[in-house]
Amino acid sequence: MAMTTTSAERYAAVVKAFAGRRGVSAESGLGFGSSALKIDNRIFAMLASGDRFVVKLPRRRVDALVAAGEGERFDPRRNGKVMKEWIVVGPGLEARWLPLAHEAFEFAATVRSRSRD
Repeated sequence: MAMTTTSAERYAAVVKAFAGRRGVSAESGLGFGSSALKIDNRIFAMLASGDRFVVKLPRRRVDALVAAGEGERFDPRRNGKVMKEWIVVGPGLEARWLPLAHEAFEFAATVRSRSRD
């Protein structure tokens, strides 16, 4: 019999993978970005609405993932106003959470270094 894991357990594994990295923090609580991984206070991955894994990636990458059927654009207020650099990873793609979190981390770190110049 296969063991199933919850979204919270899968997200905890992603958080653990980033533990100890310089500038990375994990927040938990209520509200937007409350269950989020941040680099220097900028969210790069989060668990939204309890079970939706969301990452921030370059717009073209999000476009490609959406076109490939690997997720949908993030609509935090569910009012049709999507965030163009954020994607909700589609159901059944839990194995992609960690690799996409790494991509999001790299993207956030690049944005961070550009903002310091």
